[in-house]
Amino acid sequence: MIKKILIVDDSPVARKILKSCIPKEDDYEFYEASDGLAALDAYKSIQPDVTFMDITMPGMNGMDCLEEIMKINGKAIVIMCTADVQIKSVGKAMSLGALNFIRKPASKETVQKALSEARNILTNA
Repeated sequence: MIKKILIVDDSPVARKILKSCIPKEDDYEFYEASDGLAALDAYKSIQPDVTFMDITMPGMNGMDCLEEIMKINGKAIVIMCTADVQIKSVGKAMSLGALNFIRKPASKETVQKALSEARNILTNA
């Protein structure tokens, strides 16, 4: 079951767009971080069920943050969200443990598909 969702992006607008793509009827608890360092702290204290992570951010970028999160919890569910969808970036994120990769700006369809995949993993864990 997904209850807590962490959204990490240095753009408040991008965080708002992503949040608007998540179904309201599921009563999720939302948390936000504006860079990788804040995301790492938030991850440790909140222990979200799902994290949506931008790649390009000031301070600690999303790839480095993903790597650190996976050291904390090797079964963490992290979905990378970026406008920079290069095959090299996708491959690196997946090799670091990302569940999925969605293109920004996020759409309801891609976010809901990613959440469905995350829900299946949590249900079968």
